[in-house]
Amino acid sequence: MNYNFKNIVLKTLKISGIVIASVLLLLYLIPLFFPGTVASEVKKIANQRLDSKIEFSKSRFSFFTHFPSLTVSLDDLSLTGSAPFKNDTLLKAKQVAFGINIKRLLFDNEVKINKLYVSNADINVMVNQKGQANYNIYIAPEELSEKDKNNKNAPDEGTAIRLERIDFKNCNIKYNDRSAKILIDAKGFNYVGKGNLSEDIFDLNTDAQIDNVSFYYNRTAYLRKKEVHADLITRINTHALSFILQKNELKINKLPLKFTGLFTILRDGYKINIKAASENTTLKDLFSVMPPEYLTWLENTQLSGRSDLLFTFKGNYNVAKKQKPDLAFNIKINEGSVNYKDAPVPLTNFQMNLNTIMPSLDVEKLRVNLSKLSFNVGHNDYFTAFLQSKGFTEMNVNAKIKGALDLATLDAALGLNTIDLKGTLITDIDANGLFSTSKKLFPKTRGGISLDNGWLKTDSYPNPITKITFAANVLNKAGTYKDLIIAVAPASFVFEGNPVYVKAALSDFNDLAYNAKIKGELNVGNIYKVFSRKGMDVTGYAKADLSLQGKQSYATTGQYDKLDNRGTILLRNIKATSELFPKPFLIKQGNFRFQNEKMWFEKFYASYGKSDFDINGYLLNTINYFLESRGTLSGNFNLKSKLINVDEFMALEKGENKDRNLEVEYAKEDHPKMSGVVIVPKNLNVSLTANADKVEYNGLVFNDLKGKTCISKGNFYLQNAVINIIDCALLIDASYKDESPTAARFDAHFRAKNFSVQRAYNEIPMFHDMVTVAEKAHGIISIDYKIKGDLDGNMSPIYESLEGGGTLNLRDVKVKGLKLFDGISQKTGQDGLNNPDMEGIQIKSSIDNNLIHITPFTFSVASFKPTLKGTTSFDGLLDLRMRLGLPPFGIIGFPITITGTHEAPKIKVFSKTGKEILDAVYNEKSNKVIRKEKVKTK
Repeated sequence: MNYNFKNIVLKTLKISGIVIASVLLLLYLIPLFFPGTVASEVKKIANQRLDSKIEFSKSRFSFFTHFPSLTVSLDDLSLTGSAPFKNDTLLKAKQVAFGINIKRLLFDNEVKINKLYVSNADINVMVNQKGQANYNIYIAPEELSEKDKNNKNAPDEGTAIRLERIDFKNCNIKYNDRSAKILIDAKGFNYVGKGNLSEDIFDLNTDAQIDNVSFYYNRTAYLRKKEVHADLITRINTHALSFILQKNELKINKLPLKFTGLFTILRDGYKINIKAASENTTLKDLFSVMPPEYLTWLENTQLSGRSDLLFTFKGNYNVAKKQKPDLAFNIKINEGSVNYKDAPVPLTNFQMNLNTIMPSLDVEKLRVNLSKLSFNVGHNDYFTAFLQSKGFTEMNVNAKIKGALDLATLDAALGLNTIDLKGTLITDIDANGLFSTSKKLFPKTRGGISLDNGWLKTDSYPNPITKITFAANVLNKAGTYKDLIIAVAPASFVFEGNPVYVKAALSDFNDLAYNAKIKGELNVGNIYKVFSRKGMDVTGYAKADLSLQGKQSYATTGQYDKLDNRGTILLRNIKATSELFPKPFLIKQGNFRFQNEKMWFEKFYASYGKSDFDINGYLLNTINYFLESRGTLSGNFNLKSKLINVDEFMALEKGENKDRNLEVEYAKEDHPKMSGVVIVPKNLNVSLTANADKVEYNGLVFNDLKGKTCISKGNFYLQNAVINIIDCALLIDASYKDESPTAARFDAHFRAKNFSVQRAYNEIPMFHDMVTVAEKAHGIISIDYKIKGDLDGNMSPIYESLEGGGTLNLRDVKVKGLKLFDGISQKTGQDGLNNPDMEGIQIKSSIDNNLIHITPFTFSVASFKPTLKGTTSFDGLLDLRMRLGLPPFGIIGFPITITGTHEAPKIKVFSKTGKEILDAVYNEKSNKVIRKEKVKTK
């Protein structure tokens, strides 16, 4: 019996071993049966189906990379995006593997991809401001019938796919949609999706884990570095690329969310109907989605109460058709309480009901309904608020705010660790009506806000701001600017022993009447530290003693005698930033004096990077400028400087200023190697008499700049400016206007007398490119030239855009070794023609579309009188005509044509026909050469 059992076991093990060995052998051999077929088919599919550039280091065909799947693996793969992102990377992965359908491979000898594995990848999804995306790389197969193609009602959804498993492991995904102002950054993205794709419609079971995800809208973070786990069942229509969310349970930190809805990718956008809800969850779970720095606070705080959360996103997204989905958000909190450790009394009865909707993602249609916000602190302190609004620029408002709070008790109940507050805050405000700056409307309002014996200290600075007292009242009975009255009773505070006082009364905002007094001094650096963030630093000192009284119309109508504006402001070592410039301005000293309509700069010394400025003069109507956001500053100044470095003002240069405008930030992302152009403020109308010892620009050094400059409506002008370059006085009249952070336009008139042609060729890039024959010329010349065109993202001229014309005067020039004249000398057999001396010659030319057209001019050389005309290009091409006048008077002559290039001219004697040069046609709107055309020499 034992012998038989032993035999059975041995036979079983033997058969099992043979089976396992056979399977392993097959797993090893099957890929060898198709040595190049599968890899080549995968590449073929990629080339046929992907409108993208794909690169990888090596490929492998094996069962063991993603056992038990048979896969083609591509290592170190990179994939570019679709137009207009063809030069940007969409996917960069350590490995991407495609699973192969074994049955179709063995029995039909056909390669069918049914699985996708992506490992250790960076995925960068981008949508520009026009709604064009970089993920449209898949080319759909021609599956539609002629009837469907001609049917306007036929579905326009994307292509069919056949994947039964999608596997992402340790990936980082960034989704940046500028048109919708949405940024999603997910790190540590792990995803497995499985389903039966034998049908056109199937269910995909998904398990996803994200280590941390951040969500930004309009550059504001609404979710930062949160852990997400998702368990989803999604119904997918492969032909329409449509996703129906059925069972979708999501967890953000501890907050559970349930998703339902539909998402369909269209050829030119998407269709969405998503609903995310978190019902009857605890307040502590809701607060777990707070930013990471508040999680320690959460651990030390007792929270109670229930919350409901609802998020919906519904509609079509298509930029071309101006379609965008509706976004809505609702949150409700009941019976909430907050009790930080050791607090004497908790915050109780916290109630909130907030509903917001933004139709078509249009902020002008924003509707907010805060039907209730209230809480108590202890027995006596309370706060209640109600707000209904519709619109943004023109906003219908109905609001009520009322409360009485001891700030020290509130501070303790909330556990505000980074800030200490004291004082009694009382507020009671009612407002109802339309707010519109364009229509001069303000809601009917009555009420005020006051703080008594306030005290503020942060953990950023050891000393507090004390004795904060203010009372502000607002009254508007009719709902117009004219009836608005704001009064600030004497407000004051003390910081480091220095008191500051403010008293103001404002009325009739249709023609603002103001009466304000401000007095005090501050160490700006220290008071900034009270509110500062780590890693930032501001220093400086300010002292003010101002009395301002008058009306806006007094200044705008010239009734200056009715104004009573006087006083001084003193600044020392103040950093000031502008969103237009990459670096901050450092005001070393600023003494400002107010005298009715003028603000005088009496001693103003500032620096910007390496540049320095000594300014005196005045600004007009500064009060109007600060009161009206659309106002324009006017003024007249004298400026002295030892150095102005123009390069440091270029918009995309690296700098300390983080508060740049959105257009500049997008340009920096799109053009990391560009320095950008100088952006001119649009709200200045200022003239400046400048005197600068040195100006640096794009590698050029200009000395002794003198002249009048002007900034008006975003344009910069130079008038009768004189600068010294290559030991020559250069006169310039010019205008400049930026069109974007990477494009600008200029129009200039240059005049210079008696300068070295060799120095100009070697030291001035534009002269080098326009007058290429100057390489072999020595002597003195003069120039009078007008030229206009575009500048690129590095502030260099785009030659295809240049237009203009002028005169070049050769006072005494010797040309030696120029291949053009050497060639003419050889072809004609006249040795004296190769090194001509040109004296008193005037050459007129014009420029357009990359070409320089030379009008006929005659000169004498070795008893000959050549006459030269024709066309050259900035690419170095030639199409010139010469008539070589014979001695003694040049009456008789013969024609010569010169084509080719300056380096290799082609010369034909007794010929009148040359070679046409391609004319670059430049598109100013796109800043690109759009085509090239043949032109004949003028």
